[in-house]
Amino acid sequence: MGGNESTMAQGAINEFQGPITLAVVGCGESSKGHAAYALSKPTSCKVVAIAEPRRKTRQLFAQAHNIDNALVFNDWKELLKASAKAIETLGRRLADGVIIAVQDHMHRDVVLAFAAQGYHILCETPMAVRLLHCFDMEAAVKKAGIIFGVAHGLRYLPYTKAITEIVRSGTLGELVNVVHVEPVGFYHFAHSYVRGAWAKENRSSFSLMTKSCHDIDLLCYWLSPAIPTRVSSFGSLHHFTKEKKPAAAGGAVRCLECPIERDCPYSARKIYLDPVHRGQTHWPVSVLVDGIPDLENVTDALQNGPYGKCVYESDNNVCDQQVVNIEFSSGATASFTMVAYTSLMCSRQTRLHFTHGEIVGDMSTFTVTDFRTGRKTTHHPENEDGGAGLMPAFVEAVRTNNQACLDTNVAEILKSYLTVFAAENSRKEGKVVDCVAYEKYVREELGK
Repeated sequence: MGGNESTMAQGAINEFQGPITLAVVGCGESSKGHAAYALSKPTSCKVVAIAEPRRKTRQLFAQAHNIDNALVFNDWKELLKASAKAIETLGRRLADGVIIAVQDHMHRDVVLAFAAQGYHILCETPMAVRLLHCFDMEAAVKKAGIIFGVAHGLRYLPYTKAITEIVRSGTLGELVNVVHVEPVGFYHFAHSYVRGAWAKENRSSFSLMTKSCHDIDLLCYWLSPAIPTRVSSFGSLHHFTKEKKPAAAGGAVRCLECPIERDCPYSARKIYLDPVHRGQTHWPVSVLVDGIPDLENVTDALQNGPYGKCVYESDNNVCDQQVVNIEFSSGATASFTMVAYTSLMCSRQTRLHFTHGEIVGDMSTFTVTDFRTGRKTTHHPENEDGGAGLMPAFVEAVRTNNQACLDTNVAEILKSYLTVFAAENSRKEGKVVDCVAYEKYVREELGK
């Protein structure tokens, strides 16, 4: 886009006569969560254009947001082309910002394309699944001078904000150590990382990236302005393998034909079909079919698709348990555990240790202990969906053209992703990784 067009488009961003307008690229579960803010706060923002290849999903999303048919597209390239035409003929884009929630490996290409047209961008996690892509995105965002965020919803929960205020206030002294656990949930892991879209590293990425980039980002956030200096990691795919398949299952490849299905915690019938019988069609069953899931469609998906396969016969290779240790430039340390085998699902458990106190929390409540007084105080922040806190921050950042509303920037985001890649490098090579040297090395190797 030429300089005059860029200036004209930027000017259009800053002259708001109504709600912030958004385009949504990829209308899956995450986008539904983000876009729900537009339905609940129509005076704040409005979804005006979408791009989605699945016909029924596209129709339902368009109906929910009352989107003009002329602004409903089959894929992101169609939307981008229409936007280029609007810039050329009308001097403005189709929307103020864009939510990008396509498949992980596509993030770089879509972000670069919309950044070049001057759109403010909220990108779904992870930022990207290759380091080169992360660097490319950082450069594109800086060049375009746009608002940019990655959907690290944990940062914006009332629970997290309340803890962050205490960390930054210094009332408990210096933060010296954090112990953080992500209990993924036994059936959640089976759904997403054994049967689902994130099961194979070469089709998506390693599980520390696709599941726990949120957590590494949170650790870096709490311990900033210190930066990671050294990292080590251990982990493996321990259980979801052919070798661990119960002998009594015999040659069964699918749950619906397995003789011991009712005794298996990972039964697809239990996870998907039984809930539909009870009228429950939300996640995870909602992702099995295009449109609204019903008994016929879900049964067909289990009989013919990946979600009906035995977890011990599935085509998966990502870690189901992993630990990460990080040393920061301040001398502080953090330890993180991701594990599949839990009854809790994503309800993180955290201990923050300060020189004069500690915080112990479980994503719902947290208790603060002051060593100087012996006083214990339990806090019950109002918890909301991560998207509900993230979207107001992004919309306000766009409305005011102020990146600070997101309390981060693309350079800080990149730093947390470098830490994730460094941790996986440590796990695979069996060594402690110097984060500064690692960044220097990869930048030289990638010409960045």
